[in-house]
Amino acid sequence: MTLPTHAQIVVIGGGIIGCSTAYHLAKDHGADVVLLEQGRLTSGSTWHAAGLVGQLRSSASITKVLKYSVDLYKRLDAETGLETGWKMTGCLRLATNEDRWTEYKRLATTAGSFGMEMHLISAAEVKRMWPLMDVSDLVGASWLPTDGQASPSDITQSLAKGARMHGARIVEGVRVTGFAMDGARITGVHTTKGTIMAETVVNCAGQWARQVGNMVGINVPLQPVKHQYIITDPIAGLSPDAPTLRDPDRRTYFKEEVGGLVMGGYEPNPQPWLTDDVPDDWEFRLFGDDFDHFEQHMEQAMFRVPALADAGVKQMINGSESFTPDGNFILGRAPECENMYVGAGFNAFGIASGGGAGWVLAEWAMSGEAPLDLWAVDILRFSQMHRDRQWVCARTLEAYGKHYSIGFPHEEYTSGRPRIVSPLYARLQAQGAVFGSKLGWERPNWFAPEGVEACDIYSMGRQNWFEAVGAEHAHVRNHAGLFDQSSFAKYELSGPGATDALARLCAGHVGRPVGRVTYTQLLNTRGGIEADLTVARLAEDRFYIVTGTGFRTHDMAWIASHLPDEGCVLRDVTEDFGTLSLMGPKARDILALVTAQDVSNTAFPFGAVQELTIAGADVRALRLTYVGELGWELHVPIAAIGKVYDALMVAGAAHRLRPVGYRALESLRLEKGYRAWSSDITPNDTPMEAGLGWAVRKTNAGFIGAEALARPGPLTKRFAGFTLEDHAVVLVGRETILRNGEAVGYLTSGGYGYTIGKSVGYGYVRNSGGVSDDFLAAGSYALVVASQTYPAQIMLDAPYDPSNSRVKT
Repeated sequence: MTLPTHAQIVVIGGGIIGCSTAYHLAKDHGADVVLLEQGRLTSGSTWHAAGLVGQLRSSASITKVLKYSVDLYKRLDAETGLETGWKMTGCLRLATNEDRWTEYKRLATTAGSFGMEMHLISAAEVKRMWPLMDVSDLVGASWLPTDGQASPSDITQSLAKGARMHGARIVEGVRVTGFAMDGARITGVHTTKGTIMAETVVNCAGQWARQVGNMVGINVPLQPVKHQYIITDPIAGLSPDAPTLRDPDRRTYFKEEVGGLVMGGYEPNPQPWLTDDVPDDWEFRLFGDDFDHFEQHMEQAMFRVPALADAGVKQMINGSESFTPDGNFILGRAPECENMYVGAGFNAFGIASGGGAGWVLAEWAMSGEAPLDLWAVDILRFSQMHRDRQWVCARTLEAYGKHYSIGFPHEEYTSGRPRIVSPLYARLQAQGAVFGSKLGWERPNWFAPEGVEACDIYSMGRQNWFEAVGAEHAHVRNHAGLFDQSSFAKYELSGPGATDALARLCAGHVGRPVGRVTYTQLLNTRGGIEADLTVARLAEDRFYIVTGTGFRTHDMAWIASHLPDEGCVLRDVTEDFGTLSLMGPKARDILALVTAQDVSNTAFPFGAVQELTIAGADVRALRLTYVGELGWELHVPIAAIGKVYDALMVAGAAHRLRPVGYRALESLRLEKGYRAWSSDITPNDTPMEAGLGWAVRKTNAGFIGAEALARPGPLTKRFAGFTLEDHAVVLVGRETILRNGEAVGYLTSGGYGYTIGKSVGYGYVRNSGGVSDDFLAAGSYALVVASQTYPAQIMLDAPYDPSNSRVKT
């Protein structure tokens, strides 16, 4: 086909993601679409994918995306006349130890929360379903009957035909060489066959997505990894309808194919391909067979399926797949370019994700907003540190090696650390800090008491830090704690148009007098919460914005993309300031010892921002709390944070001040009912549903999302808290909420409240007829935790709310 001169949307890449995106753009939106493929369709990594299709993930939205894929693959052949090879064989996941079995109990609960069918079955039942299997070491297995397998090339060709049927044009044998730009906006796509003008570009270039992104300065952090599997000759007794099989404790997977088996695995010592660019001519190509490296999988697989020992190997596939540093794929609009969207890095889940990912990308590219809460896979979860290819390689290989590891709660990555440290790192380490990592920053999770090893020991029950964190928690409630929160993302917005710009962006009233702080949400057009942050007014035309560490790129991009072209300037000042959060009933007494300024409640009320001098440094102090106690965030010039920390610790000794970590912060905020963005509040949730209507301004409501909030009708879901009396039950989130015995939602976060002595969780109660206070109060509640049901008490107010309201005084 001759290259067109213009298209509304150009999709780059003819694998399953690109063809699915073109199909949905053309079919659902009637868009003028051109798809460009440098070789032939499927010639990158799609053609050699193993083709297993699973659906359950830890995110409800991502599970919905994968379920959409299955629904599409079931019906696509009827539309296009091309078979997809879809077989709903179901999937068995095997457990050989109690920790894995507990993980499956939790996953079964998650599946129920997300409306998926999942069963826990015995070894004997597994043997009946898969007679060729040795089940002697099994504790049991999970069974997902709606999972299955498909032919990657057949699905892609069927999607491509569907795209053409709805008007999309597909051009093969044309390679993208660059882009015509107008500022940060693409106006045209340069190719080996000429230039095509475009309004929007969707980068689905697979292993080449990083290189395509580089052409416009976009960072797509991918690492190609060699992934091997074998295809055997036919095996006697193997049913053509045998379930796909995942044996994570032995790091292997299996599926039936033409009477034989496809078998591969995820080894702890993966082999990266390149940290440099992938060759342009890597079309339908594989690496040489590497039986030495694959032997570790063969040994494990022959134990599980003894018949493999006598089966001939028809072919070994040793191909390159794109993996990411956290094992999640990449979707969304890149922050460096106004009109390029990315769909890449599918971590060998491309076939399972393809249908849904194309649907999501099409909706996103057409509307400018994600149709669901897709934070787990949003490209905006990355930052500048992810431009370091060596770091990305090391972290990606660790993520690959953990593909089949047991998912212990709170487990941290270890590679590439420490990457970013605050000036207090050595001090905190000397005080017993056990660090976690967030967007590269080392942050103290907890402090090991004398005689306790300063490291995490993971388990499915209470972990080794439980008592130590409880002591930190109690110390903040009774005395005071000092949190190093230097990793907070911080921006300054200034200029004559800053106030009006924030009035449009923020649901809360940020036009307060100079010296006031506003807690507010930024909403999408559906009224969903895109960001949750604080805005301090430093001057008539200057604002200081603080948000969570992990949301630095996301929130900056959201704000920047909604600012007017002139009248204000947004700057990221994260590294300019360190942050010390002084929290607890003794906080004022300690602060008064280190500054000459008046910090009384009258002079420095809650929700105020003032400049204080501490240890000779000018400190930007915000009177706030995230723990339910009196507190200040002290934003200190980064070079002076050591002096300020030392001054506070010396002065605070008389009031028993001590450093405290993030795990205590989490338990403190859970007791006080404070919401956390990305778990409790997301782009799927409105402030009214989340119980944050008090933070939304009622007059002059010209902010983004206001129209959606104003639509009449009852709320069909409401945020609520739950407590359990059983001390031993561990809540981590996604546990099912039962009302009068029926599932009505699931927990978005969970933990332990040390002050109240109970497990605490939060989630949304759903009812299509409306969720009123009376509806909530009238129910009898329980939580399903790891497939067991426990009576629960619902809370419409925070479980910890001291009568003397120390937060306000």
